[in-house]
Amino acid sequence: MLSNRPTQQQQQQQLKFTFDEVIEANNAASVKEPQSQQSDSANAKQPSLGSFQNDLMEKIVDTTNMEQAWKNVRRNAGAPGPDGITVDEFPEWLAPRWPEIRQQLLNGTYRPAAARRKSIPKPDGSERQLGIPNVLDRLIQQAILQILTPIFDPDFSELSFGFRPKRSAHGAIKQIQRTIREGYRHCVDMDLSKFFDRVQHDVLLSRVSRKVHDKRLLKLIGRYLRAGVMVEGIVQPSPEGTMQGGPLSPILANILLDDFDKELEQRGLRFVRYADDFLVFVRTPEAAQRVFVSVERYLTRKLKLVVNHDKSRICSTNGVEFLGYQFHGFGGQIRVSEKNVLKFQRRCKEITRRNRGVSMSARLKELAKYVRGWTAYFCLEQRKTLFHELDKWLRRRVRACYWKWWRQPKTKIRKLLALGVRLDEAVSHGCSRKGSWRMSGSRAIQMGMPITWLTERGLLSLEDLWTQFAPKR
Repeated sequence: MLSNRPTQQQQQQQLKFTFDEVIEANNAASVKEPQSQQSDSANAKQPSLGSFQNDLMEKIVDTTNMEQAWKNVRRNAGAPGPDGITVDEFPEWLAPRWPEIRQQLLNGTYRPAAARRKSIPKPDGSERQLGIPNVLDRLIQQAILQILTPIFDPDFSELSFGFRPKRSAHGAIKQIQRTIREGYRHCVDMDLSKFFDRVQHDVLLSRVSRKVHDKRLLKLIGRYLRAGVMVEGIVQPSPEGTMQGGPLSPILANILLDDFDKELEQRGLRFVRYADDFLVFVRTPEAAQRVFVSVERYLTRKLKLVVNHDKSRICSTNGVEFLGYQFHGFGGQIRVSEKNVLKFQRRCKEITRRNRGVSMSARLKELAKYVRGWTAYFCLEQRKTLFHELDKWLRRRVRACYWKWWRQPKTKIRKLLALGVRLDEAVSHGCSRKGSWRMSGSRAIQMGMPITWLTERGLLSLEDLWTQFAPKR
């Protein structure tokens, strides 16, 4: 049966025509935007927009910028907002409405809709509150992001790594290792309590307005901050905070905390920051104590933020954790933290459990996607033995899943015989009352389901992936 759903290319063309149709004739006389393409989150190497700071809204609704924003939103996909419109349905919905929306943006009268509240559990048992905007607001926020990034990002600190072009968590981890090797053996590990929920709007907007002089854009950003969230059909106000879930939230966090970065640099302190997570490094415990007090004073008095004393501490760099990694010794050996290894095993168990009602092939496909992503992130781990041991555990887990999936003794005997196991071993194993995990470690099961057999069915090797990602180290 043929689907009537438009292809991604058709959707892209439909939006392109939509944006092209609403360009007014007098735009031809305006200054043309350079044709360089932007990166996924706006390339920081774009030409300076300093001369356009009073008419940034025209740059935001420019056809080229909107098309690039749509490419990013379309690629990121995501769930629908409160209006229920999906990314696939959005082009058709937008076509007749874009001229009016564009004019509202230029006039400074556009009002964003509330975001849909989504709670996700955190490792400590609490919940992280996300806000999922409508696709329209995600598109507009992405367009704003692409204009703000080349204005603000070049002046951000070199020691800030979160949500910036050509920077990543891996860069932060490597910088920490370099700092430890330079002799910084103590650090301040400070946690900001519900940072994204407690940002003061006036403090944030005052810092945005230092470089953005277009009052329409400042007003629009303020409206996004105060748009509220939809909880069970009821709109709740958002008098503070910058809700996570929209494209604008990360750069607004970096704009606010850039003052903090500059303060640390002015004091000559070594630090690494990724969004609201940061470590400040010193050489002695006494210096760490002094820095802890002064840093807390700055964050609470100047930026009006709240420090979580239960999670903040002064500690040695030996064993300190950051972004899922742990550092050991004077050389700052990079390791995956123990809790993330356990989290990996729990997730693999969830994916492969039998009562999910999906086939083994579907489970192995989902498992391969998770394993590849997990290894790509934790590829900076310097111990090959970790991935070797996880491979052994995962293979045994999958063998146990197959054994449990076969269920009946006669099915187990038939499957083992087909895999080349001797008749006496197939019968003794098939009729055994031992648990699946115990049986998965037996010689007959391992011979019947060797590594090559598991690989043919889609099970990936973490050790092989870790070797492939060696250039990242």
